[in-house]
Amino acid sequence: MSTDQTPTHQPSPTWLVAINPTAGRRAMTQARVAAALAESGIDAQIEVLPEAAAMSGLVAGLGASDHLAVVGGDGTVNLAVNALIETGRRDLPVLGVLPAGSGCDLLRTFGIPQDVEGAARHLAGGTTYLSDVGELTGSFGTRRFINIAQAGVGAAAAETASRLPRRLGSNRYLTGFGLRLARFPGGEVELITERRSHRGRALAVIMANAQFFAGGWNIAPKAMMVDGEFDLQVIDATKLTAPALVPRFVKGLHLGLPGVRRFAAPWFRLETQHPWPVEVDGDPIGNTPIEGRVLPAAIRLKI
Repeated sequence: MSTDQTPTHQPSPTWLVAINPTAGRRAMTQARVAAALAESGIDAQIEVLPEAAAMSGLVAGLGASDHLAVVGGDGTVNLAVNALIETGRRDLPVLGVLPAGSGCDLLRTFGIPQDVEGAARHLAGGTTYLSDVGELTGSFGTRRFINIAQAGVGAAAAETASRLPRRLGSNRYLTGFGLRLARFPGGEVELITERRSHRGRALAVIMANAQFFAGGWNIAPKAMMVDGEFDLQVIDATKLTAPALVPRFVKGLHLGLPGVRRFAAPWFRLETQHPWPVEVDGDPIGNTPIEGRVLPAAIRLKI
């Protein structure tokens, strides 16, 4: 684990805490966030973003010594990560995460609680985690992600899940998967990496930086956020057998299945027989073909 330790004699920082009001099945209240931070002894200035797009402006005004915590899910963290990297600065502020709604899969990789009160305790202390960030390029432009991206039926499921009622919480993804699977056009894919290439039929391609997605699915149990490489998986299953395999994917027991091929690489190119949807951190962004590269130690995460 790559960490850098702030000396204990330094005063505790004041966190700028940004609440995304659209994250989760119900809006996280400023009062609850303030109470959680006070209980953990965290000094903070809290702002409720008028809209998710306001994240860029907020980040632009931060300095290298600042501490930003975002309140939301993986999509909110994605907004912050993209905004931070787009500043072009080498020495970036520390980024903390407080989960809202159904939680934040990124935090599951670190075993951080999925409630704002438990996660707030992790903002104390000076240890930060130098995390890699994935970067995808395609017809949509360039988009970064810190957790997991995917192309194929899983991305189609995320696309549908984003339109389902928020009250479904983490069940939105599983529902979206069921709705899209029967009609999804699986086909030939070609994945080219630095050391190995693969060509064959597939339903999905996973591009992981961290380990969990879809509300707790342990999709990449061997992924590491500090190794400078993607954890890539090409998944080939029939539409009839895929539903029965879901429990294996949820528990992270799928890597030994005959239809799962795993690669580790700092960059890749992916082409598919049909244009496949692509999503990053739960957010649909466009279609294949795509190229990807890892930005090593690109974000200072507070864990």
